[in-house]
Amino acid sequence: MQFCHLHTHTEYSLLDGEASIKKLVARVKELGMDSCAITDHGSMYGVVDFYREAKSQGIHPVIGCEVYMAPRSRFDKVHDIDNKTSHLILLAENQKGYKNLIKLVSAGYIDGFYYKPRIDFEMLKEHS
Repeated sequence: MQFCHLHTHTEYSLLDGEASIKKLVARVKELGMDSCAITDHGSMYGVVDFYREAKSQGIHPVIGCEVYMAPRSRFDKVHDIDNKTSHLILLAENQKGYKNLIKLVSAGYIDGFYYKPRIDFEMLKEHS
């Protein structure tokens, strides 16, 4: 059975990840793994670079994001209540999932931003 990292932060996870995409993919290949996921915090800035680098090295790229979940609605912004987020790993299974992930992450910045880009269960239901 092959092992695959499904929770990986890159340099695009500010203050949390340090792995450069090139070094990450090279290490995955060196360890004999055939796939790896990218799940940066609240953003998908590194997805295209990760996808291209993984493909160029024969690694199957799994596209994802570790989103911040609003405790109530993404529109609620009460200090000491709505700034306490939880995390949820979302992985795209196919092209439709990738597009849904883009919509979720974008809306987190546009509609739900309060300290961090947040989404809520209403959005998950709409884009699942």
